[in-house]
Amino acid sequence: MRSSDHTENEGTPTPRRRVASNVDEELEELARRAKHGDAVALDDLLRRIQPEVLRRCARFLPYRQDAEEACQDALLRVARKIDSFKGDSLFTTWLYTVVSNSARQTYRSMKRRSAEFPTEAERMPHQSDPRTTSVIAGSRIDLLEALDQLEKDRPNLVAPLVLRDLCQMDYNEIASELNLALGTVKSRIHQGRKHVRKSLAVT
Repeated sequence: MRSSDHTENEGTPTPRRRVASNVDEELEELARRAKHGDAVALDDLLRRIQPEVLRRCARFLPYRQDAEEACQDALLRVARKIDSFKGDSLFTTWLYTVVSNSARQTYRSMKRRSAEFPTEAERMPHQSDPRTTSVIAGSRIDLLEALDQLEKDRPNLVAPLVLRDLCQMDYNEIASELNLALGTVKSRIHQGRKHVRKSLAVT
């Protein structure tokens, strides 16, 4: 169990705790420079984060081509929106939010495409269709479906749950990123898990 799983003061937001051994200061500096318009720093930043972004996208999307598409979308979002990175939290925290949004958006695109072209894969039964494979791939896709349902029913529960269970962020980091009290974050994650379990039980 992580130390952050123990009961703490849940009444007020907890400031981010930067543990030196866990912080890539060079990466954070590149992000700060890129935020202020340094194009060279932005290029270096995108190269540095690409492997990690792809790895995290693959946590959401089992089929590699889908994960690669989500990765490219996430990198593009970073390039376009780096100036919205506030700089008062770790860049990696902001990045994981971007990654989760990109992966879920890619999944929705895959799902729409499979609905629009339902017979295309049938014409090539011995080949995998990159637009549909992730949609029928199994448990992680069931989870994405459950998250979409949760977003319709209780949208405020989605971000804390995704950041904790899929991005594996610390409770304190989530509280800082979402500007919520630590107790609120833990409560929303608990409620989100209950709703998702119900959806998964139905499927």
